Amino acid sequence: MNIAKITTLGQLKKSGYKSLSVKDEIRKNLIAKIRSKENPFTSIIGYEDTVIPDTERALLSRHNILFLGLRGQAKTRMARQMVELLDEYIPIIVGSEVNDDPLNPLSKFAKDIIAEYADETPIKWIHRSERYGEKLATPDVSVADLIGDIDPIKAANLKLSFADERVLHYGIIPRSNRGIFVINEIPDLQARIQVSLFNILEEGDIQIRGFKLRMPLDILFVFTANPEDYTNRGSIVTPLKDRIQSQILTHYPKTIDQSLAITEQEANIVEEQQQKVAVSDLMKRLVEQIAFEARSNEYVDKKSGVSARLTIAAYENLISSAERRAIIFNEKQTQVWLSDLAGVIPSLTGKIELVYEGEQEGPYQVALNLIDKAIRTLFVQYFPNPEQAKKKKATGKKSVDEKPEENPYKQIIRWFDAGNHLDLLVDMKDEEKIHSLYKVDGLYGLVKKYFHAANDKENALLMEFVLHGLAAYSLISKKIIEGKIEFKDLIGSMMNFGNMDFANEDDTFNEDDYK
Repeated sequence: MNIAKITTLGQLKKSGYKSLSVKDEIRKNLIAKIRSKENPFTSIIGYEDTVIPDTERALLSRHNILFLGLRGQAKTRMARQMVELLDEYIPIIVGSEVNDDPLNPLSKFAKDIIAEYADETPIKWIHRSERYGEKLATPDVSVADLIGDIDPIKAANLKLSFADERVLHYGIIPRSNRGIFVINEIPDLQARIQVSLFNILEEGDIQIRGFKLRMPLDILFVFTANPEDYTNRGSIVTPLKDRIQSQILTHYPKTIDQSLAITEQEANIVEEQQQKVAVSDLMKRLVEQIAFEARSNEYVDKKSGVSARLTIAAYENLISSAERRAIIFNEKQTQVWLSDLAGVIPSLTGKIELVYEGEQEGPYQVALNLIDKAIRTLFVQYFPNPEQAKKKKATGKKSVDEKPEENPYKQIIRWFDAGNHLDLLVDMKDEEKIHSLYKVDGLYGLVKKYFHAANDKENALLMEFVLHGLAAYSLISKKIIEGKIEFKDLIGSMMNFGNMDFANEDDTFNEDDYK
């Protein structure tokens, strides 16, 4: 059907076009996508077996939907992608404020136009992108904003009384007729405003002031809410919640790989940065692990959640930290080092809500704690668990024929125990950093033993990782002082400074374990 040639009601009738309700339209197009094994939510990662199937069931049932979940769980994005399930174009009567269907007009304006022009009534075609409405619920939202009110200026200009329906100004919901309308953070709406939605959801009616309107609006409603809102700021009134047929629970990525894919998709890294800064898989995973640690950390408010936006912002800052360093030293190319994690701290402190104990600890210290825990968690995926030497020593007895297992970190620990220390600046030339790392006895040999195929840059990064990992397991000390990371022996540092931060306070150090 060539819609460009269909410009009047008469031509539309002759074309054989049949109108569908918006929910039937979405249902028809969703069925076609399911049959063709096509994912209707292409940029949503991690919901393939959970939220997406639930949403498809709700849409097949022609339900209004409530997405319930913590911040940063792609609730609004799910709603926005439903637009792709609408027909590409639909006809409306020219001049209609509520997208009147030419074959089934709702408003007085449309009915009057058809009565006057009959088959010559002008129509136009609107794209599906114009059939989406969205409103962020805030306490100041009024019934007039959502549904409508009398417009005194229109009444004066048209010389009409306030009793004439033509003086009505329609709100955003009627203007979303024949489309999708989303209300984000629905609990933030005042209870009396939520009550005004009852009839719209149940009967499709709207009521404005004293007008007896019967306008069965054709809308798919999607609401989003954060469970925390139920106790923190407001709640969804029970009768309204009862009228929302499907409530779908969202969640954070369940695996590091899913989280990696989301960050890769969403991070805004410019081409210049991509060419200048190389990022290893290790560093990418460390950024994601920080978010996973935050979601289970005792200092972070779990009810508030840790948004996926944390890892996106942290990854962008990580790249920029390395880029800034390369610019300072006029290096054409560089790689992200563990020391660049200092640059992600501003991305963490602004995106985590702390409980009382966390506030006492301080946002900066909590961020450092999360980074150390992420390093600790990932370290054992790359190198032997430093805890094993302690545990085997503690259990004690070995048979006469059994050889004691060599501690792979012994030579490194002894180098620091001998009074040596290593200072790595946050802003430091790559060449100087690599030269410094090779000073530590046994560090290069350890990395080569477990990663014999690694190239020079990967070796250097893994060497730095080992130092941070040993510090996270309290085998050596690490202090961050004014742009410098200082590694020393643990006992000497405790005796000299007495204020080291440990990744795990339950760890105890036994000097005999490492001799």
